[in-house]
Amino acid sequence: MIEERKTKTVRLEGRLAGPWVTECDRCWQMLASSLGSKRVRVDLRGVTHIDSNGRRLLTAIHQESGAEFLADTPMMKFFAAEAQGQRHTKTRREK
Repeated sequence: MIEERKTKTVRLEGRLAGPWVTECDRCWQMLASSLGSKRVRVDLRGVTHIDSNGRRLLTAIHQESGAEFLADTPMMKFFAAEAQGQRHTKTRREK
């Protein structure tokens, strides 16, 4: 975790799937109780896979805190937008 004056950034790596979702949720609950007025960023740039439970957890984190997601691959950008309640828009290539 990277803590700055107004934000806390949580960096996730590897797979947000299976038992790691439970562990991430446990850590999130501890962090959420200590946020105060700080904004949250969740760095997904090191994540390689997210299962359906991981996707639900990201949505819950966003709903509870308004978290911003940092993503660099099309898949992670899609999951970040989904968690934030944004609709996926097709690119020219997908049309």
